[in-house]
Amino acid sequence: MNLASLDLNLLVALDALLQQRSVTRAAAQMGLSQPALSASLARLRRHFDDELLTRVGNAYQLTPLAAQLRERARAALAGVERVFAAQPEFDPASSTREFSMFVSDYMVAVLGDTIAQLLAREAPRCRLRYSANTPERVDRAAQALLGTDLLVMPHGFVTDLSHRDLYRDEWVCVVSADNAAVGPALTVEHLRNLPWVVTYHGPTASTPAGRQMRMLGIEPHVQVVTESFLTVPGLVAGSERIGLMQRRLVDLLPLNTGIRALAPPFEAGPLVEAMWWHPMYDDDPEHRYLRDLVTRAIDLVDTPPQEK
Repeated sequence: MNLASLDLNLLVALDALLQQRSVTRAAAQMGLSQPALSASLARLRRHFDDELLTRVGNAYQLTPLAAQLRERARAALAGVERVFAAQPEFDPASSTREFSMFVSDYMVAVLGDTIAQLLAREAPRCRLRYSANTPERVDRAAQALLGTDLLVMPHGFVTDLSHRDLYRDEWVCVVSADNAAVGPALTVEHLRNLPWVVTYHGPTASTPAGRQMRMLGIEPHVQVVTESFLTVPGLVAGSERIGLMQRRLVDLLPLNTGIRALAPPFEAGPLVEAMWWHPMYDDDPEHRYLRDLVTRAIDLVDTPPQEK
């Protein structure tokens, strides 16, 4: 394909159309007239030989090809913006950049506010965007990180990406404080017989401790699936369910949550949380600043109060 023959404005139009799923809303977002954006849509349809947006009743739906292009267009546009916004040096105090991270609610609870406070102090005009690290984004991490700065998650899910370890944690099992079926310690039979609340459960999605359980032949009876670690205590309390949570997150919960934490009756292995990024940003001054800021944030979190 001859890129010189392509109009980059079509990429902006494609992103707006696929995000808004409406010519009218996309035109308003871009500050264009509806006929002008309709002309861009016509050019895009000819280029891809696909309708991209099809009317169903009073709304538009994405075609299968458009659904594939939605995240790609957003990542490509973010990459183009970064190319033309690049500077030889980065001045946090004057920058208006938006830093973006794919994270879990666990990471936000442990580290999110400290990162935000540091950024507000050093780069008051910058913005921080936390987005959920969904299984789909993790499965396509290299592509997703073309348009997002960092993915924060444990080892064991992504490879061939630049990374830096942040901190270590451990997995604990949580049960209801009034669960009469469980005594002072859990057994493997408890894990096999009692119902479970699990996080990120699917063919390629699971916590490292959940994978380890299955490798040992312990197949949990899954009763509830959630993609939020912070919802696990509420789904365990007052029930016979078991869940897996991170020790740091359990320690942050209020005392009256209605659960108790117990050591797993198997070797759950360490949890090493890391930040991952696309190798093309290894030497990017803005990206280096963000990585350093996240590292300093965990140093602050792990510093005893009397030493801060």
